Formats: sequence, structure tokens, C-alpha cells
Amino acid sequence: MNIEQAKEIVIGVVSEALGGKAELTEDMQLIGGESLLDSMKLVEVCLALEDVADEHGFEFDWTSDAAMSKSRSMFRSIGALATEFASQSET
Repeated sequence: MNIEQAKEIVIGVVSEALGGKAELTEDMQLIGGESLLDSMKLVEVCLALEDVADEHGFEFDWTSDAAMSKSRSMFRSIGALATEFASQSET
């Protein structure tokens, strides 16, 4: 899966979690004070991405030690999550 496909998937999943009520950008924060997602919505996004990964024949691991770190987390932005999702699809 390439990064553009991953961005499209992640944006779609986040948009669905937010009920389509926000305009999403690659730089949108997924954790921290500026995030539109609360913790339950973030878990919903992760579970949905697990399902999409399964459909594409790979396992999406969102439980790493660095996952919730503000500086290193795959959840710091939509772009970072898409990059990680694409990366995991290639392993």
C-alpha cells in the first residue's frame, strides 16, 4: 500500500469516527489538546484500521510503547498515522 492510499483510508476512518463533522487535513492532531478525537474515538479509529488492515492482508499494531508519546507517536497527526499504516502494510 502506498502512502496516498493509506492517507485516504486514515482520513476516511477518522471522518467516520467524527461523523463527517470536520474538515480533515494531513496535519490534524489525533492526540493532545488540539485533537478533535477523545480517547474513545481514538480507540474506535484504531479498531477500524485493524479491520481495514485485515482486509488488506496485514496486521495493524497500534499498541507500541511510543504510540501515545506526543513527540514520537503515530497518532500525532493524520499524516503520521497514514505513514505508519502504510509502513506496516509492507511488513
